[in-house]
Amino acid sequence: MAPNDSAQATDEARDLGAGRRKAARYLVPVGVAGVAAATIGLVPALAASGDPSLPKISAQQLIEKMAASDTQQLSGTMKITTDLGLPGLGSLGSFAPKGGGSDKSASPDAKLTELASGTHTLRVAADGPDRQKVSILEDAAEYSLIHNGNDVWAYDSGSNQVFHSKKSSADAAEGHGRKTPGAGMPTTPKALADEFLKNVDPTTAVSVDGTSQVAGRDAYQLLIKPKQSGSTIGSVRIAVDAKTGVPLKFTLSPSAGGKAVVDAGFTKVDFSKPSADTFKFSPPKGAKVTEDDGKQKRTSRPEQSLPGGLGNFGDAKNAKNTKVIGKGWTAIAELDTGGKGMPKADNTKGGGDAQKFLDSLGDKVSGKFGTGTVFKTRLVNALITDNGKVYVGAVTKDALVDAANSAK
Repeated sequence: MAPNDSAQATDEARDLGAGRRKAARYLVPVGVAGVAAATIGLVPALAASGDPSLPKISAQQLIEKMAASDTQQLSGTMKITTDLGLPGLGSLGSFAPKGGGSDKSASPDAKLTELASGTHTLRVAADGPDRQKVSILEDAAEYSLIHNGNDVWAYDSGSNQVFHSKKSSADAAEGHGRKTPGAGMPTTPKALADEFLKNVDPTTAVSVDGTSQVAGRDAYQLLIKPKQSGSTIGSVRIAVDAKTGVPLKFTLSPSAGGKAVVDAGFTKVDFSKPSADTFKFSPPKGAKVTEDDGKQKRTSRPEQSLPGGLGNFGDAKNAKNTKVIGKGWTAIAELDTGGKGMPKADNTKGGGDAQKFLDSLGDKVSGKFGTGTVFKTRLVNALITDNGKVYVGAVTKDALVDAANSAK
């Protein structure tokens, strides 16, 4: 494994702006376009013994190699494991709405939230920007999302439900048409890498940290680390295919240590053209088909500028005076909910237990801002004050409290 050259890495970091902007513009997601959860990861891919010996390359050159990659065809298998440190959904059972899921459609916006925790196996295929497919393989069922031209199909074999959406190419080109369900949420190592590369700035240290093998292919290790203290992100490591420049593995490690929060990598990958039949879909007989009515709207918000797209954490349509405090890895989104602080459970219907559960999820804090509650995960933390202010970011609890104390 080649040693780090810290002096060279420092010089390169100053020149990464142009390279990462180029990468952000030209990197083409190789899974289903715009489909995933913002905080998903893949278990470590199969690795060979020993690291390959590859020609020396700088961080700038490696980013440019990624940007110049013209690979748009592949198929492969990935595994997804995410550890955000959230309580299991089973603990919410007593507070969940009653009734079955028969009224739920196969919409990706609902289904893909399942990837935010646990372990999942995915099969992916891509043939250029107009044809992609990803399937989530379950024990006795399969969920598939297929993009073929202007059609996006989603099929849940367990419930025999189908979701269908159309998007005109003209609207897509102009950038103001309705978005494909799940748009803006990365799923593959390449899409995850894109999210972080486009946010590389002077607050970031970037270097090449040796080599590895992923899914039987030689790869360089691009290491991205925050220079600032106070971030919950310790480092991001991207394994880049030495031949094609395609990211094969993505690992996000927390600053607090322990296993990765996000670990994305192929276990099998093939860069040949998939069969055209891969992307064909017709609703099975008897399936319930839900058509997208196009009424769902998504708007850009300031908090979306947080590193790696981590600001895509919720709907701020009811917030006002939204702004971002700080920059880089320690940026914090401040939202004013108009005086509505922590939600209270309904004590008339078992709400006492529900309220205890809500209270148990957070830490009570106080300061110049008054009092509030900090809700923590291993990645994104949020402070909700009793006077209706919300502070959220990939930062520590102390950083959130300091931001609230300094806010005007």
